[in-house]
Amino acid sequence: MTVIANQISESLVKTLPGSAYSDPDLFAREQELIFGQMWFCAVSSAEIGKAGSFRTVQIGGESILLTRSRTGDARGFFNICRHRGAKLCTEEAGEVARSFQCPYHAWTYDLDGKLVAAPNLTKMPDIDRVEYGLRKVHVREWLGYVWVSLAERPPSFEDTVIGDVRTRLGDVESLERYGVENLQLGKRITYDVKANWKLIIENFMECYHCATIHPELTEVLPEFADGLAAQYFVGHGALFGEDIKGFTVDGSEGLDKIPGVTEGQDRRYYAVTVRPQVFLNMVPDHVIVHRMYPLAPDRTIVECDWLFLPEVVESGVDLSKSVELFHRVNQQDFEACERCQAATDSRVYADGGVLVPSEHHIAEFHNWVLDQLNRDA
Repeated sequence: MTVIANQISESLVKTLPGSAYSDPDLFAREQELIFGQMWFCAVSSAEIGKAGSFRTVQIGGESILLTRSRTGDARGFFNICRHRGAKLCTEEAGEVARSFQCPYHAWTYDLDGKLVAAPNLTKMPDIDRVEYGLRKVHVREWLGYVWVSLAERPPSFEDTVIGDVRTRLGDVESLERYGVENLQLGKRITYDVKANWKLIIENFMECYHCATIHPELTEVLPEFADGLAAQYFVGHGALFGEDIKGFTVDGSEGLDKIPGVTEGQDRRYYAVTVRPQVFLNMVPDHVIVHRMYPLAPDRTIVECDWLFLPEVVESGVDLSKSVELFHRVNQQDFEACERCQAATDSRVYADGGVLVPSEHHIAEFHNWVLDQLNRDA
């Protein structure tokens, strides 16, 4: 694949070629070198809130089992029995009392992955129960989510994940003021998007399309109608419209403000892309977290969480106006991405398209992707 971001005029920059969004071989390479190596935001910590609760997710071509040990630590394993390679847990989520048992030959592993039982195991005293335990993946909890890396030697979490936040906001403290790890899930919507994961990131990074397809969003954030997204500027948050009272679908009053939000952050929307698959959206009274699970060149599952103060969620107050605004934005964005996906194999788009000045920062993302894919070249 050819390196892009070639300046073809003062106004226009080349994009990736169309095949970058549809080629199965390239997608497999991305699964191996990007999603199979970098830190991946897998599940919310609350989903494995107690010992034995688990969730399985697809990451970088691998099924990964996330659980919590009896000591309260998050654990991650390849969801593969060490005996004959059967899939250990076939359910997406659930809870076990003390161990995971393979449904094929009953090899059994404790919550730390150690092999604890198997038929006739006592007659095989030479088997090392740790060596033949489940293969672990690296795990880190941050912002109330469990992040994993399948790499043998994962990249620095500080330099990559936290580094993306620092690059966008200018510091990490601006995000920490929202206390995301202390917020509670108010609503989750899962979207099955028939588009490549890169198209979704590109769409989220720019607002050249906002005036065209986001009438509700531009009503709340009028500056977005001018085409420059918040992510175009370091540390910038888009200001609510003068008559807008809250980040709601009709601009009406929002909910209880997050206590740590400063006066400078009040009445502003901030967005951060954490490569390769997380979007963070912060407003005064809630935080929206998107996590992508790329499953095919033209299919991406997106889980979107709306997080509020625990007392707000527990009060039973109606959250629908706050949820509906970004739900509509998601629907509008994903429909646009699917329209683009349909043309990626066209001969007309074989060489790709172009980026206008307000989209030039997307070229940095394209070159980042290429750098990851060329690491072992």
